Amino acid sequence: MAVKTFKGGTHPPEKKDRTSGLPIERVRDVKSVVIPVNQHFGAPIKPLVIVGDMVKRGQKIADADGRMTVPVHASIAGIVKKIEPRLQSNNVEGLCIVIEAVAGDAANDVDDFLPPLDGLTCTKEEAMVRVREAGIVGMGGAGFPAHVKLAPSKPIAMVIANGAECEPYLTIDERAMIERAGDIVEGMAITMRLVGAPKGVIAVEENKEHTVEGIWKAISDKGHDMDITVELLKTKYPQGGEKMLITALTGKEVPSGGLPMDVGCVVQNIGTLVAIAEAFREGKPLIERGFTLTGAALVTPKNFIGPIGLLVSDIVATGAIEVLDEKLGRVVFGGPMMGVATPSYAIPVQKNTSGIVFMDKKEAAHYEEKACIRCGRCMRACSCRLSPALLNKAILGNDWADAEAIGLLDCIECGTCSFVCPARIQLVQRFRVGKQILRAKKLKEAQNAGK
Repeated sequence: MAVKTFKGGTHPPEKKDRTSGLPIERVRDVKSVVIPVNQHFGAPIKPLVIVGDMVKRGQKIADADGRMTVPVHASIAGIVKKIEPRLQSNNVEGLCIVIEAVAGDAANDVDDFLPPLDGLTCTKEEAMVRVREAGIVGMGGAGFPAHVKLAPSKPIAMVIANGAECEPYLTIDERAMIERAGDIVEGMAITMRLVGAPKGVIAVEENKEHTVEGIWKAISDKGHDMDITVELLKTKYPQGGEKMLITALTGKEVPSGGLPMDVGCVVQNIGTLVAIAEAFREGKPLIERGFTLTGAALVTPKNFIGPIGLLVSDIVATGAIEVLDEKLGRVVFGGPMMGVATPSYAIPVQKNTSGIVFMDKKEAAHYEEKACIRCGRCMRACSCRLSPALLNKAILGNDWADAEAIGLLDCIECGTCSFVCPARIQLVQRFRVGKQILRAKKLKEAQNAGK
């Protein structure tokens, strides 16, 4: 099988060996959850419950009108104890619904799921409603509403299942491709039908080639005679970025400011496809997800599946994993390249939480930033073909017009430039803040122009 890739990128240490061979374990006996109300990219939603309400597992507890909204559901049966702001994995406080589990008949402990629906024979309108009502979002990163992505305004030639999992440390997608290959293929078939794509590709990096045989068998068993194939990708970061995947597989490049549908593609994360399959087969909303807990400050790293809103600190308290607090240097939600460092691990798992990395002090070492030496490594490594050194200069000089012209808004914040920089310049952090400033500046200019 030919191995495909893209130009640029880098090779950070993988550090996947501690969990890649470990099956997914279910977190049991969850006493409470803290469910963030807004876990998607788009318009905010509001609680549908009040303190004191009894809720069932799967019951819708927050929603709003609007195309760019996605509902949230109770991930356990219990009583709503609080509705208040709590710190979330993006390091920002947001409104959360706290549910305390109540066992047995006292909680009327029956799942409040949707009725099963055949995603390959129902109408497309029914299918789109199902995806939204199940609360499904992209589970690989930004949390984009899945029902919006599945209603493209342009013809789609290919659906790509993102099984690259190029972030170091994380192995939950790898395990899903081993343990849930049938659901991945089922979700792929439903997605292909919804967007009208004649072809589907499950993209896997070389370091996960051992998953391919099982995926091919699942395609034979669950592919519904659709044109679904497996493609191997070179193990390289950020191979799992949407634009990088599309370029590697099709040779096409998503235009600046464009979307995958502009080149006839839809990209879905492995976890999202599993959620789609469950939403149709079982009527199950997105109320739980898999994630990897790993890092050198853990004695027992593992792959887990648990309810949305589960506090990572509660997993530690059960003894399922052991944290070496004296060695702990940093807790990162997500992978070490694109994840967010948080002040504690008393933070809930969200729909887009793929892993939590407990770094020891060596892994979390902070280096002093030095002057740029004009070596050009950041430019060679940038998979978006930008000039990070020039962007950095423009931002430091508050030259926002130049920063936009160079391509600041096209940066995917993958962190490759920072990783390869010998001067240890915190480029990606500067670009992340710079994008916020530039967008705010453009919004203010637009508002002033409309007066």
